[in-house]
Amino acid sequence: MKLFVGLGNPGAKYASNRHNIGFMALDRIAADHGFGSWQNKFQGEICQGRLGDEKVALLKPMTFMNLSGQAVGEAMRYYQLAPADLVVFHDELDLAPGKLRLKQGGGHAGHNGLRSIHAHIGPDYARVRLGIGHPGHKDRVAPYVLSDFGKSDQEWLDDLMRGIADGAEALAKNDGARFSNAVALRTTTTRKPGPPAPKPARPAPAPTVTKPEDDPRSPLQKLMDRFR
Repeated sequence: MKLFVGLGNPGAKYASNRHNIGFMALDRIAADHGFGSWQNKFQGEICQGRLGDEKVALLKPMTFMNLSGQAVGEAMRYYQLAPADLVVFHDELDLAPGKLRLKQGGGHAGHNGLRSIHAHIGPDYARVRLGIGHPGHKDRVAPYVLSDFGKSDQEWLDDLMRGIADGAEALAKNDGARFSNAVALRTTTTRKPGPPAPKPARPAPAPTVTKPEDDPRSPLQKLMDRFR
């Protein structure tokens, strides 16, 4: 069994925040793969289904971001899972909007949701880092991640969510390369063809040369035409 965890904050106030992109990813997987209804359990919302041959539980902690590890730890103890069975979806400031990277283990890089999970189960779990871009200065990070995605973000955000759902089965099978490829197929911008090349100008018709033997004029007419 696999446990996919999306990080975010509970409530309608935060639903469309950049910080909640992890929740959005799980919602899309659940919808596209026909998972069961969400239930309140493990200090969060959870639903179960299958991705290919793999049984998968989707968990959205409702503890607020900074305490996400409480819900994750409780669910893992209940299902008797190891960190290798866990995949966490979270927002990533250091990736451009729409970019995605897989990471196995490592530090939390200051992300409070990951910091909390580290404290409860350690660092040896997989992460799906979902790029939201950086506001440019550390003092603007908090209001940035807690603000909603804009209208201009909707196209790439929808493509990213579609790609994640497309590749979810591969991710459940630990096939990170195939998962990343499925996302890339949705998110890679296809270059639009440029304007057609102009057609070459048609050459001007060659002047008609009248051969002397083809001229019907009499010698007198030719002489008169020369002096007109």
